[in-house]
Amino acid sequence: MDRKVAVVGMGGVFPTCATTEDFAEKIFTNASLIRDWPEALHYEKQLRSKVSGYIEPEEIGVKIKYSEILEHYPEIYIDTLNRIPYENLLTADLGSVFAMLATQEAAKQAQWQEKDTQSEKTGVIIGSGSGGYSVIRSMCENFFYLGKKSRQLTSHNVDRTMVYRDAANVSCLLKNKGIVEGLGSACACGLGNIGYAYRLVKHGYLDRCIAGGTEGTSIETFVKFDAMQVLSRNFAPGESSRPFDKNRNGFVCSFGCGIVALEELESAKSRGACILAVIDGYFNNSDGSGNMFATSFEGQTKLLEGLYQDYAKSNSQSAKNTTPDVIKVHGTSTPVGDIVELMSVVNHFGPKGYHISAPKSQFGHMLGAAGAVEFIVAILMLRQKKVAPCMNSFELSCELEEVQKVDTWKGPKIPPNEFRNLIPIKTIEKDITSVVCLNYGFGGTNAAIRISTFDSVKNGE
Repeated sequence: MDRKVAVVGMGGVFPTCATTEDFAEKIFTNASLIRDWPEALHYEKQLRSKVSGYIEPEEIGVKIKYSEILEHYPEIYIDTLNRIPYENLLTADLGSVFAMLATQEAAKQAQWQEKDTQSEKTGVIIGSGSGGYSVIRSMCENFFYLGKKSRQLTSHNVDRTMVYRDAANVSCLLKNKGIVEGLGSACACGLGNIGYAYRLVKHGYLDRCIAGGTEGTSIETFVKFDAMQVLSRNFAPGESSRPFDKNRNGFVCSFGCGIVALEELESAKSRGACILAVIDGYFNNSDGSGNMFATSFEGQTKLLEGLYQDYAKSNSQSAKNTTPDVIKVHGTSTPVGDIVELMSVVNHFGPKGYHISAPKSQFGHMLGAAGAVEFIVAILMLRQKKVAPCMNSFELSCELEEVQKVDTWKGPKIPPNEFRNLIPIKTIEKDITSVVCLNYGFGGTNAAIRISTFDSVKNGE
């Protein structure tokens, strides 16, 4: 059974933004959501990087209630606006709170009723890069260093830190009876969970699904990446994330959440749902290079080939008009990753006829949430007919970059500046009917998805 799948709702939690509408406004007015992070500045002599697209709990109406028995233990995240029931907050870390708030927004926009969300054909597929660290850290400090007894540590440490805590918490909130899972695929996680949910609906296992990724604000996560020496440094906050720029020196570690509501297209049409986009195809693969960290030109080339094979098969035609209007790249602002991705894109799609958007240039790298939040940016581009920019890509190299000079390089030996026309520094208006989204992660995992406007699907484009 092959069915078409629509996006009928979306929601998120974003740095410096009160609503999804606020987020869209800032994206298309070339604003940066990256700030100096006071918590990182607190460890100024221990950290290299100090900037982040972070979200303080208070900024989204959440207050941390600390234990009266344990030292520095976040006992519960209180929703001061009474959106999430108390019993659901007891089992949630901050990333799960993000996911529940975003899910409520997405389901509301989808106009799903209780009979829909609690159906056996409704699923929840949500993942994260990692999480629960503030809970684990405090629990371990209290037990191992302060000598607290295990019975004093509260009974919710497992559910607040388990791998699929975000999907579990959202499922308990919705009370759905279909599939509930959380896929972990590092920085490809957000898009990978949406792709997996798409396949479940496409092949008839589900009729609708909540899907996406989340990453709760965590100094512990930030420290891990700073220790790898992969974070951006020595730039003003708003210029720290600079995909493709010749002076880029690392990514900005950020946090947030993106959730979408997927539904079988005919079902959505029959009830008059607002169809935000239609998913044309999805593909994921592994580089197979054996390298945990380095991206692979060959792996990304195979990814795009696989995406378009799925696109052609899913649309029962040869891939007509296959070049999308926009390619939303992973674009992390890392020295090697950016050039490999740029060359794999131009190798597949050619040197003209589309634009490249790099949302991380505005809000940094949200890790497990990145692909899902950027998928929302892709939908916004379709809806508003604007290409989100690749900010801070001020100067592309006029020479080959280092990775292009090694003997094993199999991609184009063309300086990045030759493709300056593809990469807008500021938002531009454009008649957009299709977007390809790309995300990659440690271990060589890759994910790609193509979406179109509902009108273009109706017209057979």
